[in-house]
Amino acid sequence: MGRLFGTDGVRGVANEELTPALAMQLGQAGAFILSREKLHKPTIMVGCDTRISGDMLANALMAGACSVGANCIYVGVMPTPAVAYLTQKYKVDAGVVISASHNPVEFNGIKFFDGNGYKLPDALEDEIEALIKNNMEGVKFPVGSAVGKIKVRTDAREEYINHSINAAGVELDGMKIVVDCAEGASFYTSVEALKELGAEVVAIHNNPDGTNINANCGSTHMQELQARVVAEKAAVGLAFDGDADRLLAVDENGKMVDGDQIMAIVGNHMKERGKLKKDTIVATVMSNLGFSLMCEKHGINMERTKVGDRYVLERMKEMGASLGGEQSGHIIFLDENTTGDGLLSALHLLQVMRETGKPLSELAGIMEVLPQALVNAKVANHKKDKYMEYPEIAKAIKDIEDKFSGEGRVLIRPSGTEPLVRVMIEGKNQNEIQKEAEKLATLIQDLLF
Repeated sequence: MGRLFGTDGVRGVANEELTPALAMQLGQAGAFILSREKLHKPTIMVGCDTRISGDMLANALMAGACSVGANCIYVGVMPTPAVAYLTQKYKVDAGVVISASHNPVEFNGIKFFDGNGYKLPDALEDEIEALIKNNMEGVKFPVGSAVGKIKVRTDAREEYINHSINAAGVELDGMKIVVDCAEGASFYTSVEALKELGAEVVAIHNNPDGTNINANCGSTHMQELQARVVAEKAAVGLAFDGDADRLLAVDENGKMVDGDQIMAIVGNHMKERGKLKKDTIVATVMSNLGFSLMCEKHGINMERTKVGDRYVLERMKEMGASLGGEQSGHIIFLDENTTGDGLLSALHLLQVMRETGKPLSELAGIMEVLPQALVNAKVANHKKDKYMEYPEIAKAIKDIEDKFSGEGRVLIRPSGTEPLVRVMIEGKNQNEIQKEAEKLATLIQDLLF
């Protein structure tokens, strides 16, 4: 068995790779590891997205947790950021979300939060995994009254909505908004929050049936939302993914506004009002060069991390930063929640639109999105991390960087799962950077295959 935990929990095809048996083991091991130093009976909060396999896996996981003496609170369909927030609010020992985010319906996943609402570090995930591989060696299974029990709560989503509304503090009376809920976990929370704030909401893909999550909708399929915003003459469109930890937007002209642009708009607004801690935004190496140029122009410090919102969060905590995220729309407002939060991101973006009186198209102009060219080089898997050991490749990269001299960028990333090296070049001329990317990828492939 390879490593169970990936960059965002345990993922796989439900009932084939991610089976009820594995979910039960994760419930047992997770409950034991995350509560072993507590002197009280531990409690774990569990929520899921709208996939048909969610209840199956959630109940299996809760059965496992109860079998090692933990109690469970089942909150049902709930956005990932809601579970993260409620885990700390209710002061439970851990939180679990059953979701595969933006993946198709046949997939599902299990991700853990600690008692403070943070995703687990690698070391704790490794301990959970080791316990499973060792057949729960050393774990006692209680009997009688020591067995855990499950409590169902149906009111928790209202607490998350209220928290989000209070955190943003914006009124949306008269604003027409089209919301794509991806047939996922935001189908209730996002629509209700916007309505409570007075918006005229046109909701699409908000009728989940267990099988239609992310199906040609949501933040990975923006075309329908773009067309609908124009047709409705709406002020803005909002697109969530299946578990609602991610947001992308559409301006009044139907043009997409990505995570970099949302962070640029909101971050600059926060800075002007003295609310951007350390005048810093934490982003990843995949953020557009235009984002870093915007930061430089507006006196914002930009910190780059590896790809993955967990690495963004780690750096934010280290620095004491309040805003960070990814181009894909995972945006973290650390003063208000401990993970990417699509609803909070939406409300803060709408807050800037309201307070400035500017349309989203004008606000998005704060940064120029520079063209990107991405080409994959097929290489021998054992060589993919050694590309800089080849002088020819190192020289070719330096030559491209010198050629663009501050107006372009080269990013080389070995794939984590495939025998590929990804070559990404940014610059102002799409044709020029495409040629350079293809040329560099060919060189890498010739030398490393």
